[in-house]
Amino acid sequence: MTRILIATVGSRGDVQPYVALAKGLRAAGHQPTIATCARFRDFVTDAGVAFEPLSDDILKLLDSDAGRTAMEESAGLLGMIRTSIALAKQAGPINERLLADVWRAAQNVEPGLVIYHPKALAGPHVAEAMGVPAIEALPVPMVVPTGDFPVIGLPRLPLGRRYNRLTYSLVSAGYRQYEKMANRFRVDDLGLDPVKGAAMLTRTPDGAPIDVIHAISTQVLPRPADWPAHAHIGGYWFLDDDQGWTPPQELVDFLDAGDPPVYVGFGSMAGRDPARITREVVSALEQANVRGILATGWGGLDVDALPDSVLAITEAPHDWLFPRVSAVVHHGGAGTTAAGLRAGRPTVVCPFIIDQFFWGARVEDLGAGPTPVPQRKLTAERLAAAIREATTDPAMRETTARIGREIAAEDGVAEAIDRIEAVLARRG
Repeated sequence: MTRILIATVGSRGDVQPYVALAKGLRAAGHQPTIATCARFRDFVTDAGVAFEPLSDDILKLLDSDAGRTAMEESAGLLGMIRTSIALAKQAGPINERLLADVWRAAQNVEPGLVIYHPKALAGPHVAEAMGVPAIEALPVPMVVPTGDFPVIGLPRLPLGRRYNRLTYSLVSAGYRQYEKMANRFRVDDLGLDPVKGAAMLTRTPDGAPIDVIHAISTQVLPRPADWPAHAHIGGYWFLDDDQGWTPPQELVDFLDAGDPPVYVGFGSMAGRDPARITREVVSALEQANVRGILATGWGGLDVDALPDSVLAITEAPHDWLFPRVSAVVHHGGAGTTAAGLRAGRPTVVCPFIIDQFFWGARVEDLGAGPTPVPQRKLTAERLAAAIREATTDPAMRETTARIGREIAAEDGVAEAIDRIEAVLARRG
């Protein structure tokens, strides 16, 4: 039995996979604690997982008008640069507070292992200060270079594998703005010596590489042959509803009243004009002659009067709802993409920001959905065409059904726990 601190920062999509992992670790006899933004306290504790709060300031920034504007403009390299510049002044103090918060959480937990999302910069430093191993864990392939594809956010160009590998240097370059901050934290808070590359450590103090676990199915992203041995990928970390969620009667009645509807939900991605997006979505559903379910999320679609063919809901467990719809339309978050593919449903991705474009491209490459419809170019006509393709193309439906069966046969949490316990065993 090992006490394990799991540190992650961001939206619900940056938290939910780690709750699934924590539940698996607890079932395997360990004592996990999740340290994340205070907004998610109930979400974590309701799953029976111990919780340590981190600052909510990053979420407040992203929810602000400035944050939403910057995120909408973050597509592509130039967009990423603009976003970094726009948010850098506010992000600095926020990350300083998060460094201190993770250290406080670690002192409370006294872990024998630290698992961290790369946005939780303190993770490897705290592990070093406590003399315990660290594992980097994330739901997107952005930290381990490969020649198979460029880093998320950069275009796929016909420049060969060398170009693809070189693009990953931009990730470390982006983290470099926090280099001085990370070393101040090491020296002033942890009593450690400063190190080169402190903002994005890739090695332990003895020079060994830090293990990296990707919560991704190999059916969706085959493991690159040029990844080193310390990079792992073994399946999604699904947080299924094991308590028997009871749907509202209105939802049950709507599902029973006609053909399976199309699900539309953009999670926490609201953009600057959710009312416009909602109008385009409703018009697209009508043009495609399909019924629809709109999930408003905690920052997404703006719903007023809707036609009888469209039902608005706040949320519903994806593992319950997605098998009951004909197709899923969403922003392309890693978790929602995974849930739609596991359900065997064609996926229309309408990406807002960086990694969502990557998942949209993967869905199209797999034949599991049409060409993505970027949010900035979303019109009723474009979306209607994509929905018609997703709901009527027999080859696409057959492909997604096969992928769904293959993903359902995996156990990503169990695979991750095997890797985690192997790391613990090495440290004896």
